[in-house]
This record gives sequence, structure tokens and C-alpha cells, in this order.
Amino acid sequence: MSRVLMKGNDAIGAGAIAVNCRYYYGYPITPQNEIGEYMARELPRAGGVFIQAESEVAAINMVYGTSATGARVMTSSSGPGISLKMEGISYIAAAELPCVIANIMRGGPGLGNIAPSQSDYFQATKGGGHGDYRLIVLAPSSVQEIYDFTRIAFYLADKYRNPAVILGDGFLGQMMEVVEILDSEADDDYATGPEKPWATTGCEGREKNVINTLLMEPDQLEAHNWKLNRKYRQIAENEKRVVMYRTEDAEILVVSFGIAARISREAVDMARSEGIKAGLIRPITLWPFPDHAFNDLDSVKGILTVEMNTGQMLEDVRLSVNGRVPVEFYGRTGGNLPDSKDVLEEIKKIGGV
Repeated sequence: MSRVLMKGNDAIGAGAIAVNCRYYYGYPITPQNEIGEYMARELPRAGGVFIQAESEVAAINMVYGTSATGARVMTSSSGPGISLKMEGISYIAAAELPCVIANIMRGGPGLGNIAPSQSDYFQATKGGGHGDYRLIVLAPSSVQEIYDFTRIAFYLADKYRNPAVILGDGFLGQMMEVVEILDSEADDDYATGPEKPWATTGCEGREKNVINTLLMEPDQLEAHNWKLNRKYRQIAENEKRVVMYRTEDAEILVVSFGIAARISREAVDMARSEGIKAGLIRPITLWPFPDHAFNDLDSVKGILTVEMNTGQMLEDVRLSVNGRVPVEFYGRTGGNLPDSKDVLEEIKKIGGV
């Protein structure tokens, strides 16, 4: 194990290479360009292939083809680029192919700006493309977690034959923190993926494999959709992840993810110092959403969601709470970050202070 001062975007590349990702296809867009820069430099040294595609659409379809061979592959972009990739992502999910997609979110909608945002929550968790499909979505809140969650994302993608998303933001992508890096792939439990008998590796000596998403007969497509749905239910049952902070006796719960959760955690500590019993629920998996974290609300007077958008995770929190206690919202958008003092004032309002 070595300790390295590393930018968040670089940590995505380092985590991917650590678990034997050997193919990366992308197209430049701020604020995630360092991912492509890192992979262009480091992936060939690891015996891999880096290609800057002619467009985001080309990049995601290269991911489709490489994943079909059983190799570990990834791409990355930011909001507008992910929008362009959405048709390909839907195809990949329908074909049950594993891959990792990093989205370092910027301000939107439209071209927006290059400042940090969390406005792609719906795009990632609700399926931004067509059809009935789901993506596994992991939300880091530190550079260390970016590295760790990238490794986990490849493991989960392979385990369930499904695309997995690292959902960060421009602040996390650009900030630098000390990261513990594995010294060798052999030390990494996630480096060795499962056998892939479905892969299109050449059919000499066996029946050929066919990977296809065009199912013209309604009954055939319906059967496939219900098969996918059963898989998604299995993922939801097994893979919900959450961090609970000072929630044991909390009367006010703050719910936040990513960089906003770090700010919210400070606000919770400030509230505690003033005698207000606040706690933080930080979802790690945005899908499947950890609704079980809201099972015990007996002592809770109110809930505050804090996001860098106009209220997207808010809907999943309200569904999880199901009207048992009031749920309020505080958000910043356009590339602005919440301030811990402002979050504290919202906590006080809920507590009647």
C-alpha cells in the first residue's frame, strides 16, 4: 500500500487500472478531462488500449463492442456528454454487458457551465435512455472513495452483467487528497472478475454466442424485460449501501450525497455543538437507493435533504419516508456549493430553534 497525493479524476483511472480495466474510450469535456489524460498516459504502460473517439456516441459504442468480448472497459464524461451516450447505455444494459461509466457532473441543463453540480441524479438513477433498465450508481464523497468505488463498480458490473456508474462532480474531480493505492493487482479482491462464458471470443469448439438487443416479437421482449427486472430486484436486495453518522439518537436527519454530504456532516457537527440532536444519512448507492436507512424514524421530528440541484434525491427520500415525518429541502444549483452555516440554519428551522 502506498499513499499518493492525487486528483479525483486521476483516482478514477488509477482505480480502474488496479482492477484490470485495459480499455478506455472517451471524448474530452470539462471538468473530467484529466481522466482521459491519465488513461492516455498510464493505460498503455499497463498493456491496455486508450482511444480518444471522434464523439461521445462513438465512445459508448466502442464500450459496447469491447464489453461483448468479456474485457473490462470504461468511459467517462460530464453531463452533456453522458446525454449523448444514453442510447448506447440503454443498449448495453439491454444486452446485459458490464462496463463502468464515470460522470463528473457540471452545471446544467443544456450546455450549462463547468462548475460542480449534482443535477444529473435523475439521469443516472432513473435511466436517462429509453426502455425499462437500471444502472448501478455509486456516489463517492472523497478522492479515496473515488478510487475505492471505481474498483467496486467493476466488480458489481461483472457480478450482475450491468453497467455501473461513478457519479461525482466537478469539485470532487478537481480536488486533491491523499489516497491509499494498492501496490499490486494481486492484492485487490476486485481485480479478478468472474468467468464470462457468454462473451464473444470466437466460437471454435463451442456453440456461438450471440449478443443482441433487437427482440421484435412482443412476447419475447416482454420476457426479456421481466428477466432484467428480476435482476434489478436482486441488486436492490443485495447491494444497498449507506453511511449513517450520529443517527442513533437523532431528532433531525440530514440526507446528502457526494461533496454536499461533506458539507452537511460539518453542519451536523455544528448542530450537535449547539445541543441539537442532528444526524446524517449519506447514501453510497444512489441506485439501489438505501430506503432501509429510513426504517426507524420514531425519534425523528424532521428530515432535511441537501443537494446541489433543485431537488432530485428529495423524491427518493420522500418515497422512503412515505409521509411518516416532514421532509424539507435545501439546495444550491448552477455550480454553487451549499455552505455549512446555511445548512445549520435549515436544521434549526426544522428543530424550531
